[in-house]
Amino acid sequence: MTRTAPHQLLVMGVAGCGKSTLAAELARALGCSLIEGDDHHPAQNQEKMRHGLALDDADRAPWLSHLGTLLANAGNGAVLTCSALKRRYRDQLRAAAPSLAIVFIDITPAQARARVAARADHLFPASLVDSQFEALEPPLGEPGVLRVDAAQPVATQLDAILRWLGHRAGQTPHPSEEKLS
Repeated sequence: MTRTAPHQLLVMGVAGCGKSTLAAELARALGCSLIEGDDHHPAQNQEKMRHGLALDDADRAPWLSHLGTLLANAGNGAVLTCSALKRRYRDQLRAAAPSLAIVFIDITPAQARARVAARADHLFPASLVDSQFEALEPPLGEPGVLRVDAAQPVATQLDAILRWLGHRAGQTPHPSEEKLS
């Protein structure tokens, strides 16, 4: 019996899309570590966001490097939450974890603003949602990407991802771009 390599997954999308909720369920279902990207922002990044200032590439570079290291060192596999808005950010994470599969949670700007506005005591204010959509380079067309609709129930998203990974069918996972609508 051959054992497949531990899963390395990135759950990405703009603020409010449901990354943390879905990633926690995925990590539990796959029996691997959860890396909550927001927990690893440097203090200066957290302060900028709390003051309603969008992060730029220079702010994100050391954070992405640290996340890549965490991902690469997760021996039992990991599910990482990270906005990963630009292709170069995803490529940096792929360089650290070459077998990285990506789940893109797609959400409308109105849905994201409403969800973020409803969160209490989160470091990311609703005023920054539009800046994330401005920076977003959707990963559709990139290899190893599954798009899920943020409006779908988490259980539906989770089931689709596990099927995509071949988890339920007992197949070796071969993620390719797909869409769950």
